Amino acid sequence: MRIRVQEEAFDLGVEANAFAEGGMANGAIVTFTGVVRDVAGGLAAMEIEHYPGMTEKAIAGIAEEARTRWHLGDVMVIHRYGRLAPGERIMMVATAAPHRKDAFEAAEYLMDYLKSRAPFWKKEVTHDGAEWVAAKDEDEDALTRW
Repeated sequence: MRIRVQEEAFDLGVEANAFAEGGMANGAIVTFTGVVRDVAGGLAAMEIEHYPGMTEKAIAGIAEEARTRWHLGDVMVIHRYGRLAPGERIMMVATAAPHRKDAFEAAEYLMDYLKSRAPFWKKEVTHDGAEWVAAKDEDEDALTRW
């Protein structure tokens, strides 16, 4: 299991390739990469804050729960913090499993729980000012399927 919370950008290809080298028993590798999206053409940046130590521990707990629910060979979560511009990669999830169903479901589970339970605070900075991003009902609703 690999958990990284970092300010610096990551190379999607390098990370995916390194993760894929993990084990010969894995028949499926699923990756998801989140990108900072523009908000109606007016986003200047997304500012992400976290508490070091607490954030990694919470993400590790979410990843460990995924490992207990699905037969996984490996899990990786990379999440950035700091000031990110539209189009920059904000996070990556990767799961490896003997079979694709476990890899896909675990990746979706991780995304749903990271979105609503990982302790990050996000502020959208536009040309008109800045506003903290509030929790969304649809993100909470997504957890009910698990």
